[in-house]
Amino acid sequence: MRFVYDDAKFAKAFKKLRHDCSKVLVTFPVAYRDLVVTRNAKDDVGKMTTIREKKRPNWKDLLTSNMKRAEESLRVLEEASKMVALSQSRKFQSLRFKLYELEKQVLEQF
Repeated sequence: MRFVYDDAKFAKAFKKLRHDCSKVLVTFPVAYRDLVVTRNAKDDVGKMTTIREKKRPNWKDLLTSNMKRAEESLRVLEEASKMVALSQSRKFQSLRFKLYELEKQVLEQF
């Protein structure tokens, strides 16, 4: 929104959503360090997954694919947090639905 579309309103909205997500993560009962320690990038079974697309046809396609990725990520955070922090799960759900609405507004305008 900021660099390609030069849209201050949407850039600000995405930045706020990102910061709101960070605020939830800071209060998460599992330390970030503990999450990183469990990562095994070297032996990750998904590391060699084939890339379906070589390039994105245009900026709107890139924007759409990244919004979908963010929505899926928020859904994973929502579901995973149900195991350790139900209150954070509700916050991630709320953020996901805010992103759905933001996506709709963006795609209506661009």
